[in-house]
Amino acid sequence: MAVTRTTPLGDTVTCTYEEAGEASREVSTPQTEDVPATGTVTVNLETSQGPIGMELDRSVAPCTVNAIEHFAAEGYYDDTVCHRLTTSGIFVLQCGDPSGSGAGGPGFQFANEYPTDELDGPATSPVIYPRGSIAMANAGPDTNGSQFFLNYEDSPLAPDYTYFGQISEEGLATLDKVAEAGAEGGAADGAPAEEVRIETASLT
Repeated sequence: MAVTRTTPLGDTVTCTYEEAGEASREVSTPQTEDVPATGTVTVNLETSQGPIGMELDRSVAPCTVNAIEHFAAEGYYDDTVCHRLTTSGIFVLQCGDPSGSGAGGPGFQFANEYPTDELDGPATSPVIYPRGSIAMANAGPDTNGSQFFLNYEDSPLAPDYTYFGQISEEGLATLDKVAEAGAEGGAADGAPAEEVRIETASLT
């Protein structure tokens, strides 16, 4: 998967965040007008296993970055666990649900962005989400909320998950340590054997 759009967006976009379910933790709705579609945002996750820096790319997924930036600014991710580690087939650590259940979210949802919105129809084959990439988890088309996954190795997935940024080298070192410890009970997919708790998510 390329990590840039074929056709750049304009300088700003309008986003839509629709009510959906109960919020796992109270948070307001992000701004929707004149959302920047250029430049980057840095979010630093201080976790119980070490720092994970994330550089979010507004040019590929401005509405997603706008939401993640908003969550970080409001403390939505503070003191939350990354509830899922997958070590076979795909290689991801999934975070962003204050309930820790994998079913929680912010009480609103929003549409998929890149690469889904550049497809000419339904996805017919997987693409590689490369090591170091960050993408949104979802429960079907256009159901993005607050959960995201960090790819610590190349992961083949349908292009149905919005890509929105890159993990720092320091962050990848933290993820490699988490992955080496594996999931609970040696499972291929489950809670990390060593808890990964986001203590704070801060903007720089």
